[in-house]
Amino acid sequence: MAVGKMIMVPLERQAETPLPTPYGTFRIIAYADQENNPMPHIAMVSEKTDFSQPILVRIHSECMTGDVFGSLRCDCGEQLQEAMRKTGAEGGVIIYLRQEGRGIGLINKMKAYNLQDKGLNTAEANLHLGFEIDARDYDIAVRMLKDLEVKSIKLMTNNPEKVDSFISSGIELVDRVPLEIAPREENYGYLQTKQKLMGHMIDLPANNNNHH
Repeated sequence: MAVGKMIMVPLERQAETPLPTPYGTFRIIAYADQENNPMPHIAMVSEKTDFSQPILVRIHSECMTGDVFGSLRCDCGEQLQEAMRKTGAEGGVIIYLRQEGRGIGLINKMKAYNLQDKGLNTAEANLHLGFEIDARDYDIAVRMLKDLEVKSIKLMTNNPEKVDSFISSGIELVDRVPLEIAPREENYGYLQTKQKLMGHMIDLPANNNNHH
């Protein structure tokens, strides 16, 4: 059964606390429908954020393999680190959404990886498992930013769907900030699929000989 867009549920601040990191101190805020939800969505607000100016924002979907374990199959972990570095230095907000594997979950993402190892690309693997190519929903991020009283943003993304999610959102998108990571041998095909099939605005070399 295919996973559709997330159902609209109540979303409230459940807890917040200062979080010192190597990139600066952030206020980390947990959003969920109830206080004992084990997987809340997260907002990380840099202490340097100036809410009177357009705010640098990264909307990041959870990728345990990349974010936590440093997987080289994708660029997610490196994108998160770069987003933390930039928002920590300049001020900004990271919205961390709990929609692993483009919304299909960790177990299915692992199954998709096995299919990719047999020759399917990331989009084909999701479809083969009965899912959408990308089942993520960014409305949650818009709601969280509104709760934070964010009025205008500079969105750190290469994904046109994230840009489009702010049309008629009530939040002004004043700029798109590219977030490109140098390709590696292990993720060149993945990045190529994002560019060619999903329209991601990334500049890839013609071959993967320039990886590091």
